[in-house]
Amino acid sequence: MNLIKFGTVLVIIGFAAVFIGTIFSTGKANIGGLIMIGPIPIAFGTSPELTITAMILGILLMLLFFVIGRRNA
Repeated sequence: MNLIKFGTVLVIIGFAAVFIGTIFSTGKANIGGLIMIGPIPIAFGTSPELTITAMILGILLMLLFFVIGRRNA
């Protein structure tokens, strides 16, 4: 139960950080994201650097998915 509470608090802190960041930000923003469909990453972004960073993160998550899955099998 404590792990669920900890995760909920982390999500709330993350939302608050993004909200505060949007209030105080000025200038041009770069947008990017990563969608995981099962173990397959799909990256997108407004700049090539951001898209490459998202894809590297996606590949690392995919590898982690396979390593944890193999260990628990």
